[in-house]
Amino acid sequence: MKSLLRIAFFSLTLELALSFSATVQAQVIAVDTVDVLPVPPKGMKGFTKYLLGNLKYPITAREAGTQGMVVLTFVVTAEGKVDSVEVLQGIGNGCDEEAVRVITKSGTWSPGMKDGKAVVTRMNFPLNFKL
Repeated sequence: MKSLLRIAFFSLTLELALSFSATVQAQVIAVDTVDVLPVPPKGMKGFTKYLLGNLKYPITAREAGTQGMVVLTFVVTAEGKVDSVEVLQGIGNGCDEEAVRVITKSGTWSPGMKDGKAVVTRMNFPLNFKL
């Protein structure tokens, strides 16, 4: 069976307090080749809503003008739990920790599927913080 690797892409705009706005672009990429990509709770629309409601641009980062891409890697277990979240590329001033926090608390995902079976899937998650 030919494996299918799908990439989900979405853009988000966050309106922050004190007239600050931030554009957050996120792309969830399966590192492991699977037939069915893991899906966040309530699908990609639900994940977008979750990020919009929960991701906070750190005050320290805003004050310092910190912008850039935080790249996380994590595992979605066969049970759908997010595990082993690590920063592959960070920008500091609290952005790395905030990215880890939101992905860690994102809930139970539908696991990746390979040959009809739920499998552990490593994912990369680049998150662009921009003032």
